[in-house]
Amino acid sequence: MTLFAQQTQSNDRIYTVSSLNAQVRLILENEMGVVWLVGELSNLSMPVSGHWYFTLKDSRAQVKCAMFKGSNRHVTFRPANGNQVLVKARLSLYEPRGDYQLIIESMQPEGDGRLQQQFEQLKLSLAAEGLFAQSLKQPLPEQPQRVGIVTSKTGAALHDILNVLKRRDPGLPVVIYPTMVQGDGAAISIAQAIGRANARQECDVLIVGRGGGSLEDLWAFNEEIVARTIAASQIPIVSAVGHEVDVTIADFVADIRAPTPSAAAELISRDMTHQTQAISQRKQQLRHAMRHYLAQRHATTVQLQHRLDKQHPQVRLNQQQQQLDELDARLTQAMQRRLQRYQQHLERQQYKLALHSPAKTIQTQQNQLAQRKQQLLDAMDRHLLRTQHKLAMAAEKLEAVSPLATLGRGYSITRDQKGKVIRHPDQVKAGDVINTCLADGQIQSIVTE
Repeated sequence: MTLFAQQTQSNDRIYTVSSLNAQVRLILENEMGVVWLVGELSNLSMPVSGHWYFTLKDSRAQVKCAMFKGSNRHVTFRPANGNQVLVKARLSLYEPRGDYQLIIESMQPEGDGRLQQQFEQLKLSLAAEGLFAQSLKQPLPEQPQRVGIVTSKTGAALHDILNVLKRRDPGLPVVIYPTMVQGDGAAISIAQAIGRANARQECDVLIVGRGGGSLEDLWAFNEEIVARTIAASQIPIVSAVGHEVDVTIADFVADIRAPTPSAAAELISRDMTHQTQAISQRKQQLRHAMRHYLAQRHATTVQLQHRLDKQHPQVRLNQQQQQLDELDARLTQAMQRRLQRYQQHLERQQYKLALHSPAKTIQTQQNQLAQRKQQLLDAMDRHLLRTQHKLAMAAEKLEAVSPLATLGRGYSITRDQKGKVIRHPDQVKAGDVINTCLADGQIQSIVTE
């Protein structure tokens, strides 16, 4: 038995190149799953197919990427080379070339995207630990004896809460635990304020929150230290951060979420419609439970959708479309090279034709004619110079006897208004206007006597 045959039998399986690439693609897609990464866009291409192809790079490495039109239509900004972006992607392999690449599912500018990514990661991590579980939620007291408020002492949220409490239950005692709600150190300050309230045990319910703002403004309520402090609180906590559309990690961990600080005050305060308030509280708990249940169902749906996407014909169609785009580019390059060869052949034929063309003889004769013409012009110029020299000599002689030479020596000529030369004083009378011609100009005078 030959050495090659022995080696062949020792292998479990012999791959073709295409089957190997297909197997590697499946390994990358199934093992790695979804990844998040930040990088700089370069080599961005947007062909007529609607798909985007680009390179994502940093200072030391780069990776090829494809974002198909089903995904890139959700991008909310116009990407350009040099942009720093955050992308959500699946690892894959472009089988025809064996190129490792990323299939991009979403793209955001780096700043906003990084905060949103941190939010989602912490949310998933805490949910996995069970911190959002409904079984951990403490019921709010039906008739609170004292309310604690954890917020900024100068913020609008505190003003709104106090106004609602004063209107609905003026006799309800309130304890304020002032804290920072924005900027560096705000998360620690919030956690410390909640800790003080638990240590003092002065209140039987806490409102933790602030007014509305951007994602960055509300970020202290998305910090892990705040979430864990809320989860560990022995006092029931109502989260009241921002407006109704604002959602923070604190909302998921708190015993109940209020859409606004004013709504939180409405929720815990007593009034004449106490039973209605109790029903509203139960509704809030039900909404929170449904929101948590829907979030879990949504996460399951996303996982199932991701598994479905891996087996969806669209994945294969996208790869074939990418291959079609590449073949189209190669066809265009081949046509350009062929046209270039035809152009070079045409230029060679034109050169040969030029060698046998009478135009060369005509050009030689035209050059000789131009030389003769130049010689004639040179002869005419020399004759003209001699004539000009003779004319200058004659002019010098004429200048010697010219009246202008006489004027140049200080003499002048005086004429009346009709231009007649005045030779005797009797030719003028008082009031006449006379013109005196000098070597350089004229003087106009009026006869007085």
